[in-house]
Amino acid sequence: MLVVLFVLAGFLIVIIWRLDKNKSQVNMGHKKTIINLPQPRFKSQTSIEEALLKRRSIREFKKQPVALMEISQLLWAAQGITEKNKGFRTAPSAGALYPLEVYIIASNIDGLPAGVYKYKPEKHVLLKIKEGYYREVLFKASFEQESVRKSAVIFVLSAIYERTTKKYGQRGKRYVEIEVGHAAQNVYLQATALNLGTVAIGAFDEKELSKILSLPTEEAILPLYMMAVGKKQ
Repeated sequence: MLVVLFVLAGFLIVIIWRLDKNKSQVNMGHKKTIINLPQPRFKSQTSIEEALLKRRSIREFKKQPVALMEISQLLWAAQGITEKNKGFRTAPSAGALYPLEVYIIASNIDGLPAGVYKYKPEKHVLLKIKEGYYREVLFKASFEQESVRKSAVIFVLSAIYERTTKKYGQRGKRYVEIEVGHAAQNVYLQATALNLGTVAIGAFDEKELSKILSLPTEEAILPLYMMAVGKKQ
């Protein structure tokens, strides 16, 4: 009888060990890579008036890589935190509910592997979603716009509408779509100050873009805006 009990106890120990091992492997598999971004600057030699005067949609880019510092500055301009205690951001938001989510699809950024990343404004970091080059699939998803194929990076402004509609109802949808325009203009002006080129892109296949971004199905995130960014010709 004792022998049987010892054998059963041994089996239980092995089973528990395997379960723990498998659990640890799963956790390792789901571990996300965090990329710390350079801190944004709050002063430049370009005045807001000059940036407004020089702002243009640029569709031709050099093959030269964009610096990670420049990407950091553009992300901060889009949705960066400007007041830590209250969480205020660079772009206005109805009720300070901030429904926007910012992704970048990197192709030619110095110091950053090609791939899909999500911006986390609270800590000013990037969360790596997946690595790989997506220029050609993005080119097709944007109905073959050459600015997408030639860019160093694509910014995608998306939104979780529910963050705003839970307070404002159906009118909240309008507020979200107004807000994405605020964020896009911030990117335009910051790109101008950095002597970078960018162009806003509204024509794209939402379903294909969502696949590229691996947008989570548990949240109703909709891509609303693409912005091609690169070094100006």
